[in-house]
Amino acid sequence: MLEVDLNCDMGESFGAYTIGADAELLQAVTSANIACGFHAGDPAVMRKSVRSALAAGVSVGAHPGLPDLAGFGRRNMDISPEEAFDLVTYQIGALEAFVRQEGGRLRHVKPHGALYNMAAASRPLADAIAAAVRRFDPSLVLYGLSGSQLLAAGREAGLSTASEVFADRTYQRDGALTPRRQPGAVIADMEQLVRQVIRMVKEGTVLSLDGTEVPLEADTVCIHGDGAGAAVFAGELRNRLKAEGITVRAKR
Repeated sequence: MLEVDLNCDMGESFGAYTIGADAELLQAVTSANIACGFHAGDPAVMRKSVRSALAAGVSVGAHPGLPDLAGFGRRNMDISPEEAFDLVTYQIGALEAFVRQEGGRLRHVKPHGALYNMAAASRPLADAIAAAVRRFDPSLVLYGLSGSQLLAAGREAGLSTASEVFADRTYQRDGALTPRRQPGAVIADMEQLVRQVIRMVKEGTVLSLDGTEVPLEADTVCIHGDGAGAAVFAGELRNRLKAEGITVRAKR
């Protein structure tokens, strides 16, 4: 039986600024990647997000990013593996404190934005992140781009991993995501989004931007919570997956 997790980046509001329709998204997704205050979020938003996710029965994960609020964590920074280890440890610890206080359990870790993409290609960074997760709690699941160095590092470290695919992003022929600054990086058409996800889950392939068929694994599908219409898309995608006979539930 085919099954897949639907995860969403959320808790990305900050102070007086609200980003994303988190309450609506929690009705459709099965896992929540909650920002830990470096690329987005703040302590009050973190607690509220954790509380809301637990109340909705959604699996809670940490979403650590680079310390770049102005750039939303999407700009590369020249950090060392040691710095990556400490940044990830610090942020997991901060979110886990709120999860424990709210009576829940932290389930997974998914790096955000530039940190995620850097670790997908750099084995030293990937090893540092995997080591940070393992030393914090070896039962945590590490989410990473399908076929990436981050997943390889996680498996070598003895962690459970989840191969992630993206509903609203296009791919390059090497399996990397098309950089956001390039034309065609983001898919806006809902039907195209849904078809891409169903193909990735059922067939284990995706068509790259240049038409190349790229093999991948799809344990979990990312829905960006800050995208326009994300909640509507999440609900439609979940319904369509069920119609295709695909079970939707959190990675175990």
